[in-house]
Amino acid sequence: MKLPYKVVDVFTFRPLLGNPVAVIMDAEGLTDDAMQAVARWTNLSETTFVLPPTTADADYRLRIFTPRSELPFAGHPTLGSAHAILESGRVTLHEGGRLNQECGIGLVQLTIEARGADRELTFRLPPAKLEPLRTADMEELERILGCKVDLKTAPGIVNVGAIWIVVQLNDAASVLDLRPDLARLAELESRLGVTGLTVFGAREHGDDAAIEVRTFAPSCGVDEDPVCGSGNGSVAAFQWQRGLLPPGGTDYVAAQGRCVGRDGRVRISVDANGTVSVGGACITSVEGSLTL
Repeated sequence: MKLPYKVVDVFTFRPLLGNPVAVIMDAEGLTDDAMQAVARWTNLSETTFVLPPTTADADYRLRIFTPRSELPFAGHPTLGSAHAILESGRVTLHEGGRLNQECGIGLVQLTIEARGADRELTFRLPPAKLEPLRTADMEELERILGCKVDLKTAPGIVNVGAIWIVVQLNDAASVLDLRPDLARLAELESRLGVTGLTVFGAREHGDDAAIEVRTFAPSCGVDEDPVCGSGNGSVAAFQWQRGLLPPGGTDYVAAQGRCVGRDGRVRISVDANGTVSVGGACITSVEGSLTL
């Protein structure tokens, strides 16, 4: 069996600086075990499988796997897969440059702006649910991080399909200097039933990005995700619900990936109702076929 295969670099206009996702086309002949085996083999943070939709409202269906498990939703795989599907001519855009993706959490709407090398894709984040961390879990989190957290903006668990512990640190330097205990973090993730941890801190005024972000998911087999769409979306939802963003809505750019040799840029938009949109550029780095 040979299946069309692309690797798409997400959140960058330049190859090798974003977060790659492996996209397997025409995957309806694969079993769940085969999909997980492929994702384990690619060893990327996510591998996706493109399938026919099960509803007339969707243009395609997407299944998303980490090296160890399936996710109901993830950000950079959503953007990268849409880029690959459009590039291969498998779908046609609706009026207004829209696509509708079916995945584990339901329908996700994407918007495509411009064409060709200047194309950027945006998805609307599923509604976020924010829960507080218990005191004992907060104390364990501080041991994992090796630093105290600011209780004024107490860490929380943000569920957008992918489930992230979100923590604000003092500044971008604190984010970049962070060396979390990944073994203990994996244990905490498994106990809380979360995908991983996303931390953020403000960059200096005048930088090309407002915040620096890092994402860790060792229980999923991803020690550090290079540039994470759902993690960045969860940070935006966290800031909105904590009153850290203007009440009328705002747009900003987040930077992620420097600690793993990448330099991604994530465009965030939050409207006056708190609805979050996550976007960025994509570029195909590998194209061919996968033999199974």
